[in-house]
Formats: sequence, structure tokens, C-alpha cells
Amino acid sequence: MNVINRAALGFAGLCGALGVALSAIAAHAGGGNLGVAASFLLAHAPAFLVLGFVAGKLLRVGSWALLAGLILFAGDLVSRDYLGQRLFPLAAPSGGILMIAGWVLIGAQAFFGRLHYPTR
Repeated sequence: MNVINRAALGFAGLCGALGVALSAIAAHAGGGNLGVAASFLLAHAPAFLVLGFVAGKLLRVGSWALLAGLILFAGDLVSRDYLGQRLFPLAAPSGGILMIAGWVLIGAQAFFGRLHYPTR
């Protein structure tokens, strides 16, 4: 398994763990933004899990766009709840655009490239 595939699996675990932790914090301590951030993390964790086992150039680029988007989007929402301020202006919308672009690239792999499955 190559570094890109290992990174995708690591991000799957990280997104899943952070999503569950933020869900618990939001449930017990409030914070609507934390719940939204948790939902986005949990929704994208399975995508990184699958991307860890399949390779393709558009999939790799798309997964990095998803990751960058999640960091910006969820990071901005968590920052609003904990720091009382945004990461920077338009961080959340920029993250959303990156996540959309990531999903478009992942979908494009079906039409513009071959899928490769890592071997031992």
C-alpha cells in the first residue's frame, strides 16, 4: 500500500474519531456549529476509507480537495464555537467549494481514467 492510500485511510480514521468526539461535545455542551462540523466529518470519513483502497489520479486530487475543504469548513465552525471568531473571512464557504470540487473530481474518475487497486 502506498503513502497516498495510507494517508487516505489515516484521514478516514481521523475524520471518524473527530466526528464522534465533536458529536458528543455538541450533545453535552451545546454548540450548533460543532454538530454541523461533526456531521460533515462523519459523512466524509467513509469516502476516505474507500479512497484508501482505490487509486486513480482524479481520486487522489479529489481526496486532497475533500480534505482541504473539510479542514477549512469544519475548522471554521469549531473556531467559531471555541474561539468566538472565524479562521479567516470566507473560510467555511471556501471549504464547501473545495468539498464540492473534490466530489466532482471523484465522480469524474468514472469517465476519465482507470481505477487501480493496491496490491501487496
